[in-house]
Amino acid sequence: MMMSDICDPTSSSPLGVVTATCISKVELRVSCKQLLDRDTLNKSDPSVVLLMQSQGQWMEVDRTEVIKNNLHPVFSKVFTVDYYFEEVQKLRFEAYDIHGHCSIGPRDDDFLGGMECTLGQIVAQKKITKALFLKYGKYAGKSTITVTAEEISGNNGYVELSLCARKLDDKDLFSKSDPFLEIYRVNDDESEQLVHRTE
Repeated sequence: MMMSDICDPTSSSPLGVVTATCISKVELRVSCKQLLDRDTLNKSDPSVVLLMQSQGQWMEVDRTEVIKNNLHPVFSKVFTVDYYFEEVQKLRFEAYDIHGHCSIGPRDDDFLGGMECTLGQIVAQKKITKALFLKYGKYAGKSTITVTAEEISGNNGYVELSLCARKLDDKDLFSKSDPFLEIYRVNDDESEQLVHRTE
């Protein structure tokens, strides 16, 4: 059990025996590959919505940022959810091509595909990759979504960084570059994990 585990000693079983409902906080990071291209002139501007099933209804938990013109997005937004060990928590991830100000509409041409699984499956495997499906069980081309889970430790320390850049190369033809910074951490297996993307 990790330091972040929380136990509620007030819950009781049907027999009147007091039991502890333990939860831990889990961070979910999302990336996609080979998303459908729904735009005519540009590539799709994807965002992923996380939904959780509660009493038979799908409720939106949160959504990622929108990444412009990208069919292989790695989202910097982190979903933080409570993980109940002995409860089946059904999750649904839906990818959309966003138009305007982060509007997600019911139009079929905005929907890039969805995937369902349980939080327990993601936590157990730590990293899960699944195909995205359109309505009626049809594959969304070769589109896939990858979700990585990490339990949050009890360490509440933080680091504040101030960064700036000077004399960057101008990569645009008719205007100046639109720079941003990505910060990655190196995992134990030497893979890199995006942890923050600036504006």
